[in-house]
Parts: sequence; structure tokens; C-alpha cells
Amino acid sequence: MKHCYFCQEKLEEVDYKNTDLLYKFISGQSKILSSKRTGVCSKHQRKLSRAVKRARLLGLLSFTRK
Repeated sequence: MKHCYFCQEKLEEVDYKNTDLLYKFISGQSKILSSKRTGVCSKHQRKLSRAVKRARLLGLLSFTRK
């Protein structure tokens, strides 16, 4: 079983402005990867998906692959 990246790094909040970090949890088709694939706990998976969606709305991440 993989361990949660955010719990290991002791990051409580997932920042939507940190696009380099968010790209680690997005597939090639710009889909949010599941917690089973990434090993993120459910608490941080919810925060991660909220941050990705917020970054997409603000134009920091693309909705689709180019």
C-alpha cells in the first residue's frame, strides 16, 4: 500500500496555485487520478480534487489535453 504524499510531507492544505504538484496527480488525458493509483488518503484526495478544479477554473490548468 502506498502512503499519502501529503501526510508524509506534513502538508495540511493543497494549494491550487502549485501547479507543479498538481500535475503529479493528473493523467495524460488531464483526468484526476484515483487515490488507488496515487496512494493519497481520502481526506487529501478531496482537497486535491477541489484544488485541481479550482486551478482549472482560474486557467492555471487545462481542462483537456492539447
